[in-house]
Amino acid sequence: MTVCPICKTGHLEAGHVTVTLERGTSIVLVKNVTAEVCNNCASYFLDDTTTRILLQKAEVSVKNGAELEVIQMQAA
Repeated sequence: MTVCPICKTGHLEAGHVTVTLERGTSIVLVKNVTAEVCNNCASYFLDDTTTRILLQKAEVSVKNGAELEVIQMQAA
């Protein structure tokens, strides 16, 4: 098990989180994002592929002028 680099006492476990991204007047909530989640402090960490997909989805929302958009990630 990997020790959480934030709290130094918890361990990272596979899980899912909701990520909130904000740019200007746009807010994008992305639900069901696969992440490593600390079982103590709830900090989460995304892998490179998940981050890339997440940012691409958010960019589309911002370009479409969304003020608030909720996106559900698809199971891998």
